[in-house]
Amino acid sequence: METYGKLIVVEGIDGSGKSTQVHLLEKWLAYKGISVFKTEWNSSEMVKEITSKGKKKGQLTPTTFSLLHATDFADRYERNIFPLLRAGYFVLADRYIYTAFVRDVVRGCNPKWVRNVYDFAIKPHITFYFRVPVDIAVDRILVGRPKLKYYEAGMDLNLSNDPYESYRIFQGRIIEQYDSMADSEGFTVIDGTLNIEEQQKLVREKISAILPKTLHKKPTRDLIKNETKYKKTI
Repeated sequence: METYGKLIVVEGIDGSGKSTQVHLLEKWLAYKGISVFKTEWNSSEMVKEITSKGKKKGQLTPTTFSLLHATDFADRYERNIFPLLRAGYFVLADRYIYTAFVRDVVRGCNPKWVRNVYDFAIKPHITFYFRVPVDIAVDRILVGRPKLKYYEAGMDLNLSNDPYESYRIFQGRIIEQYDSMADSEGFTVIDGTLNIEEQQKLVREKISAILPKTLHKKPTRDLIKNETKYKKTI
């Protein structure tokens, strides 16, 4: 399927800093006059309420969980992602199909089955994978978050009776899945332990190669430094 815009994806475990980086990238592209749209995983209004009810009741099996997220993705893909790409937008996806590939497999779903569910989705032009040690990521997440949610902690997998230890094990397994597909999927790996400015510089250098050549150049000195006042790190 032909598209005219560019699909840029950020992936990584919770606490990897990917959301901070995609936020900064969105602002930078808009500053340059690029039509840009950002979409986030599990954010479809059509599916959100159903997923929330299922989580509260603790009745989501791995397959049900997978299909709910697939429905959420398909809704956003049909309504926003693909139409905007056809319209020439830079679409930024904070998590894409690779999130399903790693999480659903860790939860026990068949890898081939999961990939078939998402076989309608186009391949991103660039996928950034923010790689960070699990201990650093977990520490970032737990700052200011006294309680982990049941599914967030992977408690449905019976990894540990302690939600914090379960969460650590769960995230560690997700990292293993990301690392296993990094080469085959052509991820651009970013060291998530670098400071915000260094990471954003690497991201912009990669994106600059696919920007329209007709862009008017604007002064960008100190732009990254000023933008990093935004401190969200999830």
